Amino acid sequence: MDSATGDTEDTPSAVARQLLERVRREQPTEAHEQALAAFDERALTEIRTDRQTALAFWLNVYNAGAQLLLDRRPALFESRWRFFRATAVTVAGIDVSLDDIEHGLMRNRQSKYGLGYLPRLARCGFDAAYRLPVDPRIHFALNCGAASCPAILSYDAATVDQALDDATEQYLAQHVHYDAATDRVRVPRVCLWFIGDFGGPAGLRAFLRDHDQIPRGASPSLSFDGYDWTRVPRRFDMGE
Repeated sequence: MDSATGDTEDTPSAVARQLLERVRREQPTEAHEQALAAFDERALTEIRTDRQTALAFWLNVYNAGAQLLLDRRPALFESRWRFFRATAVTVAGIDVSLDDIEHGLMRNRQSKYGLGYLPRLARCGFDAAYRLPVDPRIHFALNCGAASCPAILSYDAATVDQALDDATEQYLAQHVHYDAATDRVRVPRVCLWFIGDFGGPAGLRAFLRDHDQIPRGASPSLSFDGYDWTRVPRRFDMGE
């Protein structure tokens, strides 16, 4: 396989990133999909044991899988319930949906309902060793093809935290609006859907302060914009 990364070419993390890059360039992806499906549990050791590797891996797998699903089964997007539950990609012989990746693995088996406070009852094929601690920054990195989704980045383990910070700050800068006169801040709808991931309203305000969206010491009232589910063309921000 060709590689645009410094990773060893046949590692799961390298294959996931290459898959996303090929999706971006509208190149054939079958060989990379087959490689991803063919890995065994031993090959996924780092995905189970290293947070940064796992975080970059699942971000890339989700974003590649979403675009492949949109290309191959576009009608599913009209029924979001079906779209997010359909098999998007196969990893180590296990079929996974976008919901499996985001809520079963990246959100440590938390429900997509209940504002981020309820456990997810559905199971995916990967056991607890693969689950990641909840990191609210992923909500500004996962793209399902809707107009309100963030741009798609390519992630690697060595820089994933900085890249997630950059993606978060870019998205918040575009979508957060603070009115000092009324001491009110409008934030993206996703912040309401998963407000528990941020630590509740107080945690969300702290998150906004940490990302320079409201002044230090400010505690404004919160309002939440709507979410635009209009399907849009692929929106990548990956560099050449």
